[in-house]
Amino acid sequence: MSQKTVAVTGASRGIGKAIALYYAQKGYRVAICCRNHTEELLKVQDSILRSGTDCLAFTGDMGNSEDVTSFFAQIKKQFGHLDILINNAGISHIGLLQDMTDSEWNAVLSTNLNSVFYCSRAAIQMMLPEKSGKILSISSVWGCVGASTEVAYSTTKGGINAFTKALAKELAPSNIQVNAIACGAIDTQMNAFLSEEELTALTEEIPAGRLGTVEEVARLAYDINEKNDYLTGQVITLDGGWI
Repeated sequence: MSQKTVAVTGASRGIGKAIALYYAQKGYRVAICCRNHTEELLKVQDSILRSGTDCLAFTGDMGNSEDVTSFFAQIKKQFGHLDILINNAGISHIGLLQDMTDSEWNAVLSTNLNSVFYCSRAAIQMMLPEKSGKILSISSVWGCVGASTEVAYSTTKGGINAFTKALAKELAPSNIQVNAIACGAIDTQMNAFLSEEELTALTEEIPAGRLGTVEEVARLAYDINEKNDYLTGQVITLDGGWI
């Protein structure tokens, strides 16, 4: 059996980086991409290569269908097949909806939601001939309940949740499973805007008494795809009991 391959979008740092490194530790060949942080992405690639497995690094916008086509063409050329897609690329936007510009709204939708469509479509084309594959998207608890001053972000994550449930039904006959992780407050640079007081207040709201770690997300992202081929169409919450 050939070595398995995983593609992780938004993998230069944070959750995506942790997932890419974790899969590499488990022996997967890894394809990683980012839009802006090429230097950081290449450091992730170097770590993976030094761990003894192959890694493809690509800089491009997964909210752009042409860049997605190029990324997946390189995956096919270098690895020949794709077993798992992790849709992780995402940005946040904090502010009142009435103050949000058209370009800000469209940027959030393109990066967070269009990327899931473009990448999943490309992955499906590689998985269908094999009648096997996994698609896992990194969502948020705000996609389940919504967050004030994060309307665009919540909208995209709610869209990912609905996308996951619908696509799972569509692909189940082809033995391709589709799931999502709805993350709570995870300790990443996306939360860097919080002051020390705000961070303390947030932590006090979480029954587990702390933020989640990117390593915990990575382990769950691996276990979901590795342990059960009957698990599909699920949005699994990882939030320390917060929501």
